[in-house]
Amino acid sequence: MKRTRLSLFYLAGYLLPTGLALAVQPQATMKLLQARGDYGDALPRFCGILLLALGILVAQIIRARAEALYPGTLLVRIVILTGLAWLYRQTRDPFFLVVTAVVALGFLLTLVSYLADRRARTP
Repeated sequence: MKRTRLSLFYLAGYLLPTGLALAVQPQATMKLLQARGDYGDALPRFCGILLLALGILVAQIIRARAEALYPGTLLVRIVILTGLAWLYRQTRDPFFLVVTAVVALGFLLTLVSYLADRRARTP
């Protein structure tokens, strides 16, 4: 599961800095992510805290080489991608498209890696 583990570095690599940025500088981060709506400071900060917490969990999955949890990272991202699509449909805010693109890329990296790793394991 070496490829899958490596793909999770991308996930941790956007969760940790984005979470920190949203928690510390929500307006600047939202602007950078192309947000058009006004979300105030509290909600983006809260989302930043959640992203930071998820990033820490992913970093621990990577560190522990917890292969049993790798498929769960795919399932979680399916839920997130579904929610992002719904939010974009409701708001038409490009922010949700930007975030969807980032999450989808990581999902595809992990999915392809996971399938390749599983195929390599099968005799």
